[in-house]
Amino acid sequence: MITDLINHIIPSIEHFKIGGYWIAFSAALLETTVGIGLFLPGSTIILFLGALSARGYLDTGDLIWFAVLGAISGDNINYYLGKKYGAKWLKKGFWFLNSGHIEKTKYFMNDHGAKSVFLGRFIPSVKEVVPFIAGSVKMDKKTFMLWNVLGATGWGFEWVLAGYIFAQSLNLAELWLSRAGLFLAFLLTLGGILYFLKLLIIKKGKQLWIITGSLLQSINKAVLKNELVVPWMQKHPRIISFLKARLDTSVFSGLTLSIFSLAFVYVLALFAGIVEDLITSDPIIAADIRIANLLVGFRTADLTDIFSWITLLCKSQVILAFIVISVALLWIWRKNCYILPLFIAVTGSGIFTCLGKLAFHRPRPLQAVYVEHSFSFPSGHATIAVAFYGFAGYLLMRFVKNRNIKVNIFFTTLIIIIAIGFSRLYLGVHYLSDVWSGYLVGTMWLIIAVSFSEWLSRRKRSDQPISPVAGARLISFALVSLAVLFYAGFSINYHPPPASVVSNPPLVVSKGTDIFTNEQMKYTETLIAEKQEPVNFIFLAENESRLIAALQQAGWILTDKADIMSFIKAVKSLILKTPYPSAPISPSFWNTKIQRLSFTKVSGGNWFSNAHHIKIWNTNYLLKNGRNIYVAMANADDGLKWGIIPIISPDLDTERELIYQDLDLSENIENSIKIQLVKSLIGKNFMGDKFFTDGKAYIISIR
Repeated sequence: MITDLINHIIPSIEHFKIGGYWIAFSAALLETTVGIGLFLPGSTIILFLGALSARGYLDTGDLIWFAVLGAISGDNINYYLGKKYGAKWLKKGFWFLNSGHIEKTKYFMNDHGAKSVFLGRFIPSVKEVVPFIAGSVKMDKKTFMLWNVLGATGWGFEWVLAGYIFAQSLNLAELWLSRAGLFLAFLLTLGGILYFLKLLIIKKGKQLWIITGSLLQSINKAVLKNELVVPWMQKHPRIISFLKARLDTSVFSGLTLSIFSLAFVYVLALFAGIVEDLITSDPIIAADIRIANLLVGFRTADLTDIFSWITLLCKSQVILAFIVISVALLWIWRKNCYILPLFIAVTGSGIFTCLGKLAFHRPRPLQAVYVEHSFSFPSGHATIAVAFYGFAGYLLMRFVKNRNIKVNIFFTTLIIIIAIGFSRLYLGVHYLSDVWSGYLVGTMWLIIAVSFSEWLSRRKRSDQPISPVAGARLISFALVSLAVLFYAGFSINYHPPPASVVSNPPLVVSKGTDIFTNEQMKYTETLIAEKQEPVNFIFLAENESRLIAALQQAGWILTDKADIMSFIKAVKSLILKTPYPSAPISPSFWNTKIQRLSFTKVSGGNWFSNAHHIKIWNTNYLLKNGRNIYVAMANADDGLKWGIIPIISPDLDTERELIYQDLDLSENIENSIKIQLVKSLIGKNFMGDKFFTDGKAYIISIR
């Protein structure tokens, strides 16, 4: 519905550009008109028009001046109304302009004086009232105009350029969402989300906590006074006494233990669900294999080194050294009551993980960077990451007094845990469900350890603080430095044996269609093994080099490997607006693997939203004459939806015929046949884009 509305608005503005400028003028004028501006989203309208100017529908400079003139005019109307009716309206109020808005603005003007006209322009619910108050207090007209013009000019530039920059950045977002930048986009997005949450908690956490507490108290009072609840409470005094005891905040066995117990049961239920998925081979297991295959394509030597160092943070030798130093630190600072819970967290999670590996005997992924000799499920590194580093973070948060530092410690701990888990996926030594189950096991033992710590600390609470040993800070610094040096030395000298590449001998078949041992193999597939577009080419070629040469001679461009360098190159081409037709394209799956080769052919001037594609997979099958068999699927981008995501053209058959004609015209086809591979169908891919096909495929022998 919203998309349809935008699609109707844009052509109107494109054909009647002057109307767009007057919309900007009116929105800016009415936003600061007393009463109306509290409800009219003038800034949002200007932001939207700024985005349209980036797309060429409006001139950015003209749009800014119309917005500025509208803002100046609106403020002057407000000033005039305040000067004429201010005394009357300030006493009785006017429309939706209540005493709260007026008092807030008065305080603001008292603090900032005449420049409040400028500053107030950038503050919601203040900018609508400041000019009115300025008029009502008879501010000098020249002084008002000076600050009014400056504020309106800054406001106009702010919102128009914000929309302009946002729209320009959509081109970059298109690349990130559909090309080689997926990997970096995921990491940066995750980091951005965590950073935003951290700032939100630091700035608004206390207020949210107070509001939540007040809301819960209100709900509690309403429930207790309910005419249906009161008789029930009188009939069941034992249940009420039990519930009150569970919610008692004065003792550990009350609310504290209740929260820990509920959290433990919830995490245990999640772990049981993962175990069930593993046993029944649910979609998450199908996703495991495909994600493992996908990450292989993003490996580079530098990133492998970085994640190898990260993963060693949970290597048994490193963890053992860190535990010894942690115990020494706790003893030095006279926090002995936390030593036993630390051992419970680490030892319990370690034993549970070993039992899980023995129970399920799940083999490691086939494309690991180096050899691991234990079973895969659950991940011991992920378990210890939560158990040890989580408990260390808990202790640090308990010892520091500053709330902001507590929040920073929490998010630092969270990032370390996520990084260790992701390192196991990137290095190919674990599946996603292994890491997730490891997190859950570690969380269960972390809850047990923290619960025990809280019980001990309350039980041994003393009014007289215990002083640390003499020179505690210096000794602590030396111990932490020793831990860092040990970790660095161990990481430099740790060289695990690389995993051997498993290469199965090719299978010999009589004809190309013999490779389809089941119906699923006739289709590409989603991350969870659901069928997508069917295969529409079977290539028979002497080798991969010959197949590449044939398609290049037919006018198709071999795309670059999806890695960091190609991503940087693509970003550079977008910024400089230079073509990059060989930019990597988004991965697709066939028989659990991503495509081995991708080719593109650009139509028009936009290399990332209007291009034809063919994705090719190696099947590990040979014909009796020695030719290799490859399967392929052809499709095309056909514009963008939501302004950032490429739309896949629904007509797969036209794309199939285009490639066939190009190969035929380049005389690279030795012989070919068109077969009915699957039934004609209409379907959707994983992005929700519709496709249709007659279900036919070409078997092409490359000359």
